Amino acid sequence: MALVGLGATGLAIGGSLANRVDCELIGAVDKNPDVGGKDLGDLLGLGPLGVEVVTEIELLPDVDVAVVATTSDLVQVADTLMPLLERSINVVSICEQLAFPWQSHPELASKLDAAARAHGVTVLGTGANPGVLMDTLPLLLSVLTQSAKRVVVRRRTNMSRYGTILSKFGLGLAPGDFAAEREAGTVIGHVGFEQVIAAVGAGLDWQLDEIVVDDVEPAIVSRSRRQGAHAVIEAGTISAVTHRARGLCGGDAVIDLEIMFGFFDDSDDVQPGDEYRIEGGDQVITLASATGFESFLSTIAAAVNVAAAAVDAPAGLRSMGELPVLALASKGTRMRVEAIS
Repeated sequence: MALVGLGATGLAIGGSLANRVDCELIGAVDKNPDVGGKDLGDLLGLGPLGVEVVTEIELLPDVDVAVVATTSDLVQVADTLMPLLERSINVVSICEQLAFPWQSHPELASKLDAAARAHGVTVLGTGANPGVLMDTLPLLLSVLTQSAKRVVVRRRTNMSRYGTILSKFGLGLAPGDFAAEREAGTVIGHVGFEQVIAAVGAGLDWQLDEIVVDDVEPAIVSRSRRQGAHAVIEAGTISAVTHRARGLCGGDAVIDLEIMFGFFDDSDDVQPGDEYRIEGGDQVITLASATGFESFLSTIAAAVNVAAAAVDAPAGLRSMGELPVLALASKGTRMRVEAIS
């Protein structure tokens, strides 16, 4: 396997892949010249692995699978994906817009699909969300009702383990600066609402009239300094934001999603937690996690578990919902050392 992108998330994925007995990391690439030429094992904190980090995608060795952890923007990621597909390398990426791009990026989706099919490989977008929590999991829960009428998901997720991506949420900004940064396009909130709503709609055979994504809004201003793994939220700055989106059919919000992203503290009025509600014609399905599904750890797990499954998936652009549950399921028996949080 090869690792593409060595930010905080990419390195965490790499560390987990190196801990698997069913895969071997033999390549890594990052455009940052400061890491070029270094040993991947040293960057992962594992000691030398004999894998030199390169700065150009073309310099990667031939591998079965490349795991791409770079950006949320599919247009940018496609420039990385295409050369890999053309070398008959299966690709798993945590790019949110790759999860189900048929509606949001139809031409690019078709191009990626055609390239993957032509070279007999799979390209797949995964992660905590999109990938599992707001698309595949609701679809799986809908199996328990014969006629789903409405899907509602509410998430409050801890972002304290993340690094670079925090800026797109506006976390750490002074309240007076938030609107200006949002207007400038620096603060955009969650990327992936369009994809998860399209995936759920397609899975339930709904013809959606419209997908509406609201502007991200400040939710909590911190009263104290909050320390994360890679960033600090100072007192008086924004420590949580809320982002909402809906899939409309006949004017009704048949898919209703809301996420609060934050550095949460015991003093906050809200805490991490996730709730699901699938309203069916015969019964209502509910599921709740009192502490929430930890976003960072879930993203790492999804990428690692799916990486091996992608090799056996049908060629083409695939979504998580198309892969067998047995293939996606956790394979802890293939780990050298038990994972810890």
